[in-house]
Amino acid sequence: MRSSLAPGIHLITSFSRDSWYRSFTLFLTFLFYTAYHLSRKPISIVKSELHRNCSTVIRPVDLNITDNATWCDWAPFDQDNYKTLFGALDNSFLVAYAIGMFFSGIFGERLPLRYYLSIGMLLSGLFTCLFGLGYYWNIHSIWYYAFIQAMNGLVQTTGWPAVVACVGNWFGKGKRGFIMGVWNSHTSVGNILGSLIAGVFVSSAWGMSFIVPGLIIASTGILCFFFLVEKPEDVNCTSPQHHSAEQEPLLRSSSTSEGIFNSPSPISAESSEGAEDHTQAISFYGALTIPGVIEFSLCLLFAKLVSYTFLYWLPLYISNVAHFEAKEAGDMSTLFDVGGILGGITAGLVSDYSGGRATTCCVMLLAAAPMLFLYNLIGQRSLGTTVGMLLVCGGLVNGPYALITTAVSADLGTHESLRGNSRALSTVTAIIDGTGSVGAALGPLLAGLISPSGWNNVFYMLISADLLACLFLSRLVYKEVQGWCGHAPRTRGL
Repeated sequence: MRSSLAPGIHLITSFSRDSWYRSFTLFLTFLFYTAYHLSRKPISIVKSELHRNCSTVIRPVDLNITDNATWCDWAPFDQDNYKTLFGALDNSFLVAYAIGMFFSGIFGERLPLRYYLSIGMLLSGLFTCLFGLGYYWNIHSIWYYAFIQAMNGLVQTTGWPAVVACVGNWFGKGKRGFIMGVWNSHTSVGNILGSLIAGVFVSSAWGMSFIVPGLIIASTGILCFFFLVEKPEDVNCTSPQHHSAEQEPLLRSSSTSEGIFNSPSPISAESSEGAEDHTQAISFYGALTIPGVIEFSLCLLFAKLVSYTFLYWLPLYISNVAHFEAKEAGDMSTLFDVGGILGGITAGLVSDYSGGRATTCCVMLLAAAPMLFLYNLIGQRSLGTTVGMLLVCGGLVNGPYALITTAVSADLGTHESLRGNSRALSTVTAIIDGTGSVGAALGPLLAGLISPSGWNNVFYMLISADLLACLFLSRLVYKEVQGWCGHAPRTRGL
């Protein structure tokens, strides 16, 4: 008589071989992009250490310096233009990232993703460590730090198009919003871990705040080289089906008089001619003509402007307004990212259920505008208020950003007009995130220029950006609402 299986073994055997590979790929890509964001975060934590209020710091007795105003600062950030210099560092990274992103997707479709990601993570680890070594080498040139940031920005563009393309290769459209909403929490998890790791060293030896994250991302690059599986067919697994007989209103072809609401066509009806082109990489212009790419790209430009302004300036804002020390301000800023995790998952669930990616984004962006105003107005009155407002603002700001860069990008990259061409996903993702990265570069730059006139003006700029992001989605929201009102059938992902 055969004995019953242990519960753990029964659980293991209940998953198919395909499920194990999909789960493993999802875990690996989550780990990889967590490392990417972990290595970006230290600069925002270290800012408040590079320029401090030295009058409140106890000066060592063996330090013979007469200038009490800036003795504890790190040159060249010891002058009154330190915010401008911080803005220059941010934009060295972000401008290089924005420019590189438009080319990264093209390379990602033509090179093996495993090699592309591995090399990118190793180089990113190198440049992150070099920034931290400036502390030990006693380097005080803004040009050194700006150059390192720019080079790091370029190599970090290897990450996003590659991991989204890899996940898109393994997962079909079914519950993509929820799956990628959970998966996209790697952004916030990386920010949280980066803040905590940098916070451990920031007050004693800020160089280690960069070196440790640099070693971590380099290690994940080695892990990627040995274990990443790019496509299901590489290990004889079943490829996912990206389209069903019914399509969401937003993602239908617009070739008939019904616009994007024409009758759906099953994948089985694809001609053999289209199958021949499935291995050809799509052109940049061809990706732009996919319905929805331009609108979501422009929306992400302003949504990412808001998100990255918080990413780079929130710890300094908390330190200046609430008068926290550098470590405490960094720890407090992680609550914004915790809210971002919840916002991304919520956005994915709602958009799966409703079939309205654009409407979900628009509603959250509209709700974020008054919450940002309230956070600036009353957010620092008490610890409880600060915690609550940071969680809510993080969810509303990062929810749409997470949805567009994951589920929406994957939807558009596997759009039915591509006729099954899976190699378009990396280029579409790069276009959307590259356009968003322009906003990511503008946000911290504008914050650096505006903040000397008062933090209120920075928040007015962020609120305006949120409203503009909604404006670019208005046409798509209108079409989704039309679809719900009976002009086209609705498909639920759950």
